[in-house]
Amino acid sequence: MAEAKAVGNTQNTQKGAEQAKKPAQRVAVEIFGETYPLKTTDDPERLKKLAKGVDHLMKQMARGVRSFDSTKIAVLTALQIADEYDKLKSDYDELVELLDEK
Repeated sequence: MAEAKAVGNTQNTQKGAEQAKKPAQRVAVEIFGETYPLKTTDDPERLKKLAKGVDHLMKQMARGVRSFDSTKIAVLTALQIADEYDKLKSDYDELVELLDEK
C-alpha cells in the first residue's frame, strides 16, 4: 500500500513553522480492518487517536447501514464527519460574531 502523508495543521503560526521544520515521523494506523502507513509532522499519538475515532465511526456506520461495502461506509462516515464539522464551524463563527459585536 502506498504511504500517505498526514500532516498537522499548517496555519501560518509559530507552531506551524515548527512543524514544517520537524521531520515527518512514520506511523501505522488501522481503520476498518485496513492498515495505513502514514507520515506526520504532528504528534503521532494524535494521529493514532484520530484514526481510532474514524475506525469507531466507520464500525458504527456499518452496523447502522448493515452493509459490507467499505467504500459506501467510508463515504457515509465522511458525510457524517463533514456534517459535524459544518455545525461546529457555524457555531464557532456565530460566537466570533458575538464577540466582535462587543
